[in-house]
Amino acid sequence: MKIILSGQSGFCTGVRKAVETALSVSPENTYVLGELIHNREVTDRIAARGIVTVDSPEEVPVGATLLIRSHGVGEDVYRRCEARNLHVLDCTCAFVKKTQEIVRKQSFLGKTIVIAGQKDHPETIGLVGWSLTEPFVCSSEEEDLSLLKDKNTVLVAQTTFSEQRFLKIAENLRKVCQKTVEIFRTICYTTTWRQKEAEKIARISDAVLVIGGFNSSNTGKLYEIASAHCKNVFRAERADGFEYEKFLNFERVGVIAGASTPDWQTQEVLCKMEGNNAEVQATTTMQDVVEEIGKEERYKKGQIITVRIVSATDDGVYVSASGKLEILLAKEELVCDAYSREAYAEKVGEEIEVMVVEITPKVKLSQKILAKIKEEEKILEDIAEGKEFTVTCTGFNKGGLTAELGTYPVFVPAKEIRSGYVRDLEKYTGKKLRLRVIEIRKERRKEIIASQRVILEEEKAARDAARAQREEEFFSSINEGDIVEGKVERVTGFGAFVSVKGFDCLAHISDLSWTGVKAVTDVLEIGKRYEFKVLKVDRENKKVSIGYKQLQPQPWDLAAEKYAEGDVVHGKVVRIVPFGAFVELEKGIDGLVHVSQITHEWLENPTSALSIGQEVDAKILAFNPEERKITLSIKALQPKPEQEPRPERRERRNSEDGEERPRNRKGGSRRNQAPEEEDDFREWNESASFSTSISELLGSDEDNK
Repeated sequence: MKIILSGQSGFCTGVRKAVETALSVSPENTYVLGELIHNREVTDRIAARGIVTVDSPEEVPVGATLLIRSHGVGEDVYRRCEARNLHVLDCTCAFVKKTQEIVRKQSFLGKTIVIAGQKDHPETIGLVGWSLTEPFVCSSEEEDLSLLKDKNTVLVAQTTFSEQRFLKIAENLRKVCQKTVEIFRTICYTTTWRQKEAEKIARISDAVLVIGGFNSSNTGKLYEIASAHCKNVFRAERADGFEYEKFLNFERVGVIAGASTPDWQTQEVLCKMEGNNAEVQATTTMQDVVEEIGKEERYKKGQIITVRIVSATDDGVYVSASGKLEILLAKEELVCDAYSREAYAEKVGEEIEVMVVEITPKVKLSQKILAKIKEEEKILEDIAEGKEFTVTCTGFNKGGLTAELGTYPVFVPAKEIRSGYVRDLEKYTGKKLRLRVIEIRKERRKEIIASQRVILEEEKAARDAARAQREEEFFSSINEGDIVEGKVERVTGFGAFVSVKGFDCLAHISDLSWTGVKAVTDVLEIGKRYEFKVLKVDRENKKVSIGYKQLQPQPWDLAAEKYAEGDVVHGKVVRIVPFGAFVELEKGIDGLVHVSQITHEWLENPTSALSIGQEVDAKILAFNPEERKITLSIKALQPKPEQEPRPERRERRNSEDGEERPRNRKGGSRRNQAPEEEDDFREWNESASFSTSISELLGSDEDNK
């Protein structure tokens, strides 16, 4: 039996730090929050030292020491520890802390955090505690992600999560989300290596033994991966639970240990295997096996092969054609603008085509050379059929622009750049050109003569035809009097341009409001949709006038609901005329205060009592909404002045000479009248004048008296 031992066995860095801290710290008044690692033997050793395991900081005495395990905890746990004045020994794994920082920062920006991980795993629970928005935990690639379609999402992973599942979840998220999806590959690199090595070992082994705690997440992932590539996979927590008899009939046995499995447990299992099997030949390493397998793979120079990306490094990516031997594909040989290890780490599992360019002293592959060869093989065939192609202008001469397509030079005559004369050729240097071939010259070095003008003119003709068709359809479907919905696209001083079925219509400022407006934006808001009435359709000049106020009630249409005779109203004097003043009750509705209704005193001119802009209270004397008239009285709200008693009237008076003289009432001279007669005359004259001029307007004999 040959034992293939994984080179990535034993504690990872984070677990080793946590275990060493727990085994070295003074146990007095020391506690650990939750199970330090998922390994029963290790946790038993820690408990034997006197370190107590608790489930919350509240169980720890004030001022004691609390050890936080490598899985990490939520942000609130630190605040609770601080509130109890606990001395915290933070053993959170560095990779976990990095993920926590990503979660907090991205959630602070308002993004929805998607965590690929087990919902009940301590690390996942801790990550949830760092999110400032409601996170979404996805444990399987089968989960429904439709709830996230309208959200800006950020995907992170539990550091021990399956990389294959993570990649599948990332793919599903990109398909579902209609907004941005940012992906952070937060799976620990040691986890990734262990998972990849588990797959390699499983592929070449007859049976696989996975050593580690049954409640360990990372050990469970290794078991799952090995089971996908080997039919005989077994688990053992420690040597005393290992059934050696199950492996007697297998020639190659792979041994894999989880990140929370201490080295001594793995060694105990190996010793038991050696002690029970006299035919065990040796214990070998993964490197030895890979070198042995590599001897079986042979390549030929110039051969084109399909390989799968298995990992990314600073020097390039490792690829494998058979799933066994891994070959470095140097970053210089990749087809990319700028190599990024992180970007290619996201492509792990993807298949690419490469060419074998060297086989000695070692195999060298190139994606770039293969792409160039394929491109040049298709260049002439594709463009000869009239297919559009794109190049970057590299220079110019008197005749036109120069560029390159692969190894072929390209020339664009000046008249073929665009319609019209091009004076400045230099400004095209470095810019993209969209071209169609005119001629391929085959003398000496092949040269492609191409045109951009034909493409631009064809597109313009297509746009013009489409616009003409849209206009025809629009004008055949719209008529004066129609009610249409439109979106306000832009405004000017004279109106708003509104898109109705994709066509610009003008809503003049005078057609926006019955009461008039100073600016279009007082009524309409750019970007919003409103209903308008079609006022005029000019098919010949392709113009349509629309109105907004025509669909709004006029102020007088609602006046009957607001005003009635006898109401007391408040308004502002807006203009004054010789016979009275007009008071604005609201925009679009004015009432008339006749000069006789301003005050109880006689006024020669309304301006002696009122001024423009003055606010007044008045009583409605008459209201006629059909004729849009309101008659107001200010004096009706004022107390009437007390009248002095008048002298007894006499029909006749005796002159000094004893002759009777008729009283001068009307039309007579007032020059010789007594003072008391002048009051009577003024009263009569005012009464007569008022009754003949506005009695019909006021409609109240009692008030006229």
